[in-house]
Amino acid sequence: MNWRIKPLASILESAEKKSLTRTLGAFQLTMLGIGAVIGTGIFVLTAEAAQKAGPGMMMSFVIAGFVCAVTALCYAELAAMVPVSGSAYTYSYAVLGEVIAWMVGWALILEYAVAASAVSVGWSNYFVGLMERSFDIDIPAAFTSGMHVGGIMNVPAAVIALLVTSLLVLGTRESATVNAILVAIKIAALTLFIILAVPVMSMENFEPFSPNGFIGEISGMGIAGAAASIFFAYVGFDAVSTAAEETKNPQRNMPIGLIGSLVICTIFYVLVAGGAVGSIGAQPVIDPATNLAYEPGSADVAIACRQPENADKLVCSGEPLAHVLDQIGWKKVSQLIGLAAFLALPSVILMMLFGQTRIFFSMARDKLLPFNEQLTKIHPRFHTPHVVTIVTGLAVTVFAAFFPVGVLADLSNSGTLFAFLTVAAGVMILRKRDPDRHRPFRAPGVWIVAPLAMAGCAFLMFSLPLRTQLTFFIWAGIGLLVYAVYGYGRSPLGQNGHSNGSTKQPAPVQD
Repeated sequence: MNWRIKPLASILESAEKKSLTRTLGAFQLTMLGIGAVIGTGIFVLTAEAAQKAGPGMMMSFVIAGFVCAVTALCYAELAAMVPVSGSAYTYSYAVLGEVIAWMVGWALILEYAVAASAVSVGWSNYFVGLMERSFDIDIPAAFTSGMHVGGIMNVPAAVIALLVTSLLVLGTRESATVNAILVAIKIAALTLFIILAVPVMSMENFEPFSPNGFIGEISGMGIAGAAASIFFAYVGFDAVSTAAEETKNPQRNMPIGLIGSLVICTIFYVLVAGGAVGSIGAQPVIDPATNLAYEPGSADVAIACRQPENADKLVCSGEPLAHVLDQIGWKKVSQLIGLAAFLALPSVILMMLFGQTRIFFSMARDKLLPFNEQLTKIHPRFHTPHVVTIVTGLAVTVFAAFFPVGVLADLSNSGTLFAFLTVAAGVMILRKRDPDRHRPFRAPGVWIVAPLAMAGCAFLMFSLPLRTQLTFFIWAGIGLLVYAVYGYGRSPLGQNGHSNGSTKQPAPVQD
């Protein structure tokens, strides 16, 4: 079979022909990682996880964090070896071949573009809460939710997606500077939440710890289902790797940015989740007819949460952290938390859009996407890939306007998990195929770490709701069709005859 594996040296040579400017250092990368990771997952999806697992979502955070940790080590090795745009797509091209690389790039659309839409919806929830709490402005539900709960479209979510797209067009350095400010706001808000919520924790609020079991009776529920959903809270550290081509000394700074941002975020998550559960509880809303928890994001749970006895529950809040502080008596501070989320969540949208545009840029540069000449255009003044950024931003806006946050997050996770699994496999394959290649960073215990990453990703993938799994496989099928009709015949590898598995090339020149 002709796998069309692209040698690493060819990837680096292609990048030099139409390259991006290197402006980012280790600190900026770490801030970008934190900006991408801390966001909707902890500010919004805490309520979704509680509906799936109850207090057991604490274990869900640990499971998802562990899978991300072992995957991050694999990412760090490949990112340092292949310091160009494209993330898992580029790595797969060099290791597993063009077909797999295309599928990974296609799956990453679900990770980044759909994730940006999910965060936009999460931001909208805090925007609506902020308007109600601070200014007593009641925005009609028809314009703050999609048709799944009787609305028309989520206007605030669409607006913020367009604004962030405009910022990205202006420039990478400008975006990173704004992001660093927003990251500081997020860290300050979460620190304040921990200081106020953790001291009032009660062990009674952790009982029953796992009301829906480890694997729920309904697909996607239980601690495992919550872990698959809350995985979204960690997604974003790999977005750092998409900035490799714009990083100074990537062989040193890439691993620092990837692993450093993940460690910092994990510490915050454990403390914040413990404070939320321990202070007001996290029991799910139950269907009295079946005695089972409703699926989060469904019309049934929306109706149940309108009942007076459920209105104050964590699982019924679209802005759970502000809601927790409101319930424990810190009403003014809850407004500040809502304001912080309102100000800071756009940094996550920024990084998701950043990652998606760089992956599209790499795929277009490899001539695997239609209109590749237009998509790889660099703005003469701002020096950014403005065409691909605008196209991506418009698509994100449409998804944000019409779909609920939980459904978007789960769909994003499916693409992410597939890409992560591929990266873990790629590290092992490259260790065997090209053991002498220079590795600025080596994943420790790779023959244990990489299989753990693959197994963890597969477990979380099949813990997602069945409808999400089916949607992913349909999306993958569409991707294969697009590749067969367009990409296969136009690929430079097919025309130039690069089809063998050899990747033995001189080590890339370091900055």
